[in-house]
Amino acid sequence: MVRERNNVFNNIDWTLVIIYLVLVLMGWLNIYAAVYNEDHKSIFDLSQSYGKQMLWIITSLFIGLVILLTDARFFSTFAYLIYGITILSLIAVLLVGSEVSGSKSWFEIGGFRLQPAEFAKFATNLAIARFFSGQHINVKDFKTRIIPLILLGIPGLLILLQNDTGSALVYSSFILVLYRMGMSGNLLLAGALVVLIALSTLMVGHIYVSGLLVIMAGLLFAFMKRNRRNIINLLALLALGIGFTFSVEYVVENFLEEHQKTRINVLLGKELDLKGAGYNVNQSKIAIGSGGFLGKGYLNGTQTKYNFVPEQSTDFIFCTVGEEWGFVGSLVIIVLFLYFLTRIVNLAERQRSDFSRIYGYGVAAILFFHFMINIGMTIGLVPVIGIPLPFFSYGGSSLWAFTILLFIFIKQDANRNALL
Repeated sequence: MVRERNNVFNNIDWTLVIIYLVLVLMGWLNIYAAVYNEDHKSIFDLSQSYGKQMLWIITSLFIGLVILLTDARFFSTFAYLIYGITILSLIAVLLVGSEVSGSKSWFEIGGFRLQPAEFAKFATNLAIARFFSGQHINVKDFKTRIIPLILLGIPGLLILLQNDTGSALVYSSFILVLYRMGMSGNLLLAGALVVLIALSTLMVGHIYVSGLLVIMAGLLFAFMKRNRRNIINLLALLALGIGFTFSVEYVVENFLEEHQKTRINVLLGKELDLKGAGYNVNQSKIAIGSGGFLGKGYLNGTQTKYNFVPEQSTDFIFCTVGEEWGFVGSLVIIVLFLYFLTRIVNLAERQRSDFSRIYGYGVAAILFFHFMINIGMTIGLVPVIGIPLPFFSYGGSSLWAFTILLFIFIKQDANRNALL
């Protein structure tokens, strides 16, 4: 038993590690295809994005190894400290950071850039897991409900101030963790209703949606048990719903940039802007559709080769898969991701430590959100909010952060019999 504990590699879930390596390798190959340069054919060319990605991959593997060699209790013991340092880095980047593509989210030293928002995801997950694994936690208590929202809200707000809406929205994925921890399913229902009302308001206007809410309230009033408490609750919900419809239009008109409003209108079908806000998505759908069943072949994608899709090695990397590997290749990637996520959830369920189990739920939630939204962007199902496909898209900060996020859980799982 002692020997088993001393050998860090004994209990590692190699299935997760192998899928991680496959995704990283496939991502690297597709980055090479997305930005292929005839004058720099070597995939190891450090002057090109694919050469730089190779360095990020090597350093990520080193980071993963360091995590596996670290005592598993380190991450729970210092969870709040790691979270606090990350919050300070998010504040610092607002003060001294560099602006890239309209977002002040980067520390830049020479040619090296680092994005603290990426690392805040795993740090927040550590803090959430540490809180819920504490003693005397009752999910029905107000304190237990409000503290996780504060832990999520602080980094989310700081990232919004950096004008990085996509990264801020990732924190909404933690609602799945809160639900799994026993919070009422009404929270999910309320979230779905908020999204539905918001989309309806943007499509037809607040007057029509408010009228519909009044009609629905009238129908409920006709069939519900009429006592003072129910009537007051109904009127309060109606007032809240109508107020929300007005606030949606107000926020969109007064707080969003013009290009953001255009993106929303294009997604909802209210505008057709194939040369402006809708250009990226339209070209991405053309690229994916042109791949057909089996694709055009590696390095043979015409949409890819002639740079029709901007940001193709980062946010729109999946359209390279669709064009060159076709429906079959796209399906393989999707199935691989889904199996990967399912595996993480199954491993989380078997943890003996509350901290490890909750952290595992967070890993699955964050990766699922990125996977769902990124692929949804490339096929026009969700707005373009600029978040990477985990382990696949080009970028050092995201690859490092996703690697840390995953390997902390792999380490926790490997020590599940020793952690209580």
